Amino acid sequence: MIDVNDTIDLNFPVRFVENGEKREASFSELITRPTVVSVYMRNNTSSCDKQAKQLQVIAKELDTAGFGIIALSKDTPGSHLKYASKHELSFPLVSDPEHAFAKATQSLVEKKMYGKTFLGPTRSAYLIEPGGKVLGVVEKVDSAAHGQQLRELVGS
Repeated sequence: MIDVNDTIDLNFPVRFVENGEKREASFSELITRPTVVSVYMRNNTSSCDKQAKQLQVIAKELDTAGFGIIALSKDTPGSHLKYASKHELSFPLVSDPEHAFAKATQSLVEKKMYGKTFLGPTRSAYLIEPGGKVLGVVEKVDSAAHGQQLRELVGS
């Protein structure tokens, strides 16, 4: 996993949902100020729903303090559009089916489910500034307490 003060390459294309619209851009274009990138596994699953709700609870507080929020999973933009509407999410949801962000942060790990082995990202969060410098890392997200984890991450 990437360390604090390392710089990651954010110049990879992504599709995302923001303000009810599907869009495409380089991931680096989404980091316009210090931004929390919260990685989760899949829309409409218990732990991931808790994580997204915690992000929404803290979104205004972080915005006021000068920080952005991005949530990222492998889900499609269409799934993200429905998910954002269902949970009234005010931050971008990035689709990363090829795990480009996990590769950039060296957080792609072997996982096992139902007897099958596959590669997937860790459930983690990163505080990244424009240019890709990593300011902080939450190596293991606690879905139910993610808001507090982010308060600690940004120092508020």
